Amino acid sequence: MTEPLGIALVGCGTVGGGVAKILLEHGDRLARRAGRPLALRKVVVRDPAKSRPVALPPDLVTTDPRAALATPGVDVVVELIGGTTLARQVVLTALAAGKHVVTANKALLAEAGTEIFEAARQADRTVCFEAAVAGGVPIIRALGESLAANQVTAIQGILNGTSNFILTAMTERGMTYAAALAEAQRLGYAEADPTLDVDGSDAAHKLAILAQIAFGVAARPHEIERYGIDTLDAMDIRFADELGYTIKLLAEAWVGEETRNGERGTRNDKDNGSSSAPNSALRAPRSQTVALHVAPVLLRHTALLAQVRGAYNAIAVHGDLAGETLYQGPGAGMMPTASAVVADLIDLAVGRAQRTFAAAKLWSREHKGFTVAPAERVRSRFYLRLLVADRPGVLADVTRILADERISISSVVQHEAAEVGTEPVPLVIVTHYAETGWFRAAIGKINQLSAVAGPAVFYSMGD
Repeated sequence: MTEPLGIALVGCGTVGGGVAKILLEHGDRLARRAGRPLALRKVVVRDPAKSRPVALPPDLVTTDPRAALATPGVDVVVELIGGTTLARQVVLTALAAGKHVVTANKALLAEAGTEIFEAARQADRTVCFEAAVAGGVPIIRALGESLAANQVTAIQGILNGTSNFILTAMTERGMTYAAALAEAQRLGYAEADPTLDVDGSDAAHKLAILAQIAFGVAARPHEIERYGIDTLDAMDIRFADELGYTIKLLAEAWVGEETRNGERGTRNDKDNGSSSAPNSALRAPRSQTVALHVAPVLLRHTALLAQVRGAYNAIAVHGDLAGETLYQGPGAGMMPTASAVVADLIDLAVGRAQRTFAAAKLWSREHKGFTVAPAERVRSRFYLRLLVADRPGVLADVTRILADERISISSVVQHEAAEVGTEPVPLVIVTHYAETGWFRAAIGKINQLSAVAGPAVFYSMGD
């Protein structure tokens, strides 16, 4: 009989409970797919008395990770405890002991990927992490295997289901941010402390992983420009809708020659901000740069990503050979994420994961990929919303500042005040393409105008 793949599960919370349930209840199916049994040898838990979605045989349960590593017949350690301290110790200890590792820990990989993958190579072991990004959506495998013949030129992803649920509720039901967040928490989509979801940190962790696979970029999350939805005003959702757009929290990466949606340009004395001349600062064949960005973005209603609703994730990948491909599904939850973990275990049992890991050279100090482009060089169209005094000359002052920074205007929307003399009133401006640095310089000057009440609100536009 073929030798089983022995598994130690470290962490048996929501996802870990799902993994244990699949391994214990679907053994015959998994053995057929893997060509050998997947045997759960040990489960490390914090509280053995806690209720779980599957009954664990008492002899499998321990509170000591060292006992799991010492259990005979353990070939792979599945790390599902989260965080970056104990999890890092567990992963590095497992690799040093000659065990393969499967993890769903995006924060750990984003922060310590180089150290972990170097340790795996030194130990001639494999690290699998399909569940670390987008839960049940097989985006890691798609980038690393299915699109391996391509040079990826851009990635646009809705990578946080909590934020997407909140934005959907605000857009479709007119809910306030606070009310939408409270409903997300009630339904279990958001944690009691939702900060990492709503401020863009979670999406930045995931984007760092995708950027490593697609571009070889060793970007730490703090190096990725990040804005969340926690300061988003319902007013901007309404104005975006009037303009034909939907606001989504996007994690984006695109190579240097391409700016957002393929528009190209460079600033010169004759440029009005919408030139089609090549942008030498971001030309990928020469500089091999990639821009990374997590922020609310205005997408046209007809865009595929604009139509992704609720707690779902979706990732659009642009390859130079395949063109645009889209991957969509539940980005979190017990069984979708557990499904991705068990898929990695099957790949290890078959031997596919080991071959892919050796060839990919992810997070390798020897592998030099793209470098991160300064955010100021990225070109985009912008949505700008100001609250201004309702008096003559204000619009002229704003447009003069934009013109001084070589930013041309596509459209202007100014609603009449609800009552005569009511101030301030909203002023919405949509620009043509301009470098982010120029645009922010203009914003700094606009914010100093006496007629402008409060800081300007602005978002990129994805068209």
